[in-house]
Amino acid sequence: MGFFSNLFRKKTANEEGRVGGIEDFMTLIRVYYQAVMAGNLGISNINMLPDLAMFKRTLKVATQNNKLGLAEKARCKKMLMQIYNLNEEFFKEIDASIKKNCRNVNMVNGYFFQFQRFNESLMMAVSNEMKYTMRIPFKKMLYTQTEAAISNILTKNSWKDEAMFKTVGAVRQLQHSLGYSSQWMTDFVYNVIRLAKKEPKKKDA
Repeated sequence: MGFFSNLFRKKTANEEGRVGGIEDFMTLIRVYYQAVMAGNLGISNINMLPDLAMFKRTLKVATQNNKLGLAEKARCKKMLMQIYNLNEEFFKEIDASIKKNCRNVNMVNGYFFQFQRFNESLMMAVSNEMKYTMRIPFKKMLYTQTEAAISNILTKNSWKDEAMFKTVGAVRQLQHSLGYSSQWMTDFVYNVIRLAKKEPKKKDA
């Protein structure tokens, strides 16, 4: 749980790069998803949504209009926009995806499972497609390369590697089901790659 131990305290010299890192990003993404679900479905049992519960308690976010999810969604969205420069469209796509695929509480776990599979398959395909270009130090060039990789994954049909062919097929199927655009996928993957590059390398024991 590096998120709450690092994000909300002052950086020290040897912690540079940890605050706002990949773990923080993914935690905030999960908080946003859970907040949207709570608001849409009227979930009042916060224990069903562990990341949202931790976020709410740590930041002492007051419940808005006696409805869990509203204030938490707004606070989380603001943080994601400020720290990671995500735009309004990024969140609109999440909202639309959840509205389409989570019509009742019983569908929540299935949606999270689908999104996890989508995330894993997408990152696997991108890693294989970009390979050494992930090391590009310039943000604009890295974004362009990420955009090109996503485009290939969604449109290219000739893959020499059978495993890659299957992974790309899974990405496309899940993308269609969840309803995310290539732009959303690019913004999401770019942040994951950019933040992963900043993570300190683990020293051998």
